[in-house]
Amino acid sequence: MRGVRLVSQLGRALTSSWLNVLLVAAPLSWVADSMDRPLWVFLFASISLIPAAGLIGHATEELACRSGPTLGGFLNATFGNAAELIIAIAALRAHHIEVVKASITGSILGNLLLVFGLACLAGGLKHGSQKFNRMAATSASIMLVLAVVALVMPAVVDLFAFGSLKAHPDVIDRLSFWTALVLLAVYGAGLIFSFKTQRDPLRRTAGHSSATMTRAAATTLLALATALTVIEAEILVGALEPALRWFGMTELFAGVIVVALVGNAAEHYSAVSAAANDEMTLALEISVGSSAQIALMVAPLLVIISPLFGPPMSLVFNAFEIAAIGLSVGTVALCSIDGESNWLEGLQLLGVYLILAAAFYLIPG
Repeated sequence: MRGVRLVSQLGRALTSSWLNVLLVAAPLSWVADSMDRPLWVFLFASISLIPAAGLIGHATEELACRSGPTLGGFLNATFGNAAELIIAIAALRAHHIEVVKASITGSILGNLLLVFGLACLAGGLKHGSQKFNRMAATSASIMLVLAVVALVMPAVVDLFAFGSLKAHPDVIDRLSFWTALVLLAVYGAGLIFSFKTQRDPLRRTAGHSSATMTRAAATTLLALATALTVIEAEILVGALEPALRWFGMTELFAGVIVVALVGNAAEHYSAVSAAANDEMTLALEISVGSSAQIALMVAPLLVIISPLFGPPMSLVFNAFEIAAIGLSVGTVALCSIDGESNWLEGLQLLGVYLILAAAFYLIPG
């Protein structure tokens, strides 16, 4: 009886979103891989990662609802960006360090400009001017400023002390390592703050909806979705170089736009849906909070574990990545400072994202 109930709940979870139709791309990627068709492997693997990431998020939310506010907040904080972390680790194992750095940049830009812009546009067209919690916006913005300082400082030291962003002496690796530890400490402090106040400064708190799955079903879904994400991430990274040559993309563009969009697409959909339902504060928490989490948890973890797979990854980004992150954070901070959004602001944010995407595409490899 329990097995039937578990299968029934898993079936409902798989049919809960139209995005899960894209799961059919997973077996297609395996077929293409067996036939040695790297272009199709890359396309199908990219598509399959979208619903896989969404299922990880869905399972995490279900477990969070079942676990109470404290443990629920920890689960949201831990697994909120699991898909991006898995894809990045797969790229690190294949020594695509520049793709990993670019995906960090792209996740921050995509969440701030593309997702928040689409949310403002969709919500504004449907509901007109929308208000959101200014405290939530301010808290996340402060975290983002800290992230910008941390991501910029190693590059500044590299440039002014050693004359080039490509100098990469050992001192930069040490600075990146200690910076990563500071960011993780701040992130941990944020978790403690959320446990004591029941308010998460980075992400939405559990309890926005009641649980629809048992703990066993949610755990099973999380395990299956994570396993699928690991498999598809490995397949995607394996087909990356042929795909780059075929599409004429650089590793920078692939990381900033393609890999970042794939890892965040399900969360993007959630934010836009929330705005369309006139839950603009939730849309802000998903988009801006996710960017802060990428910078405060995902990037530092990758720096710390990178020596396990080869050369250490530093926090030295190229000049255009640094400029793009700074501009995006400043733009969103200006748009959210009044606690109100509309469709025109959303369109302007999307315009900034498209300009940056075009520039990343045109930058030579």
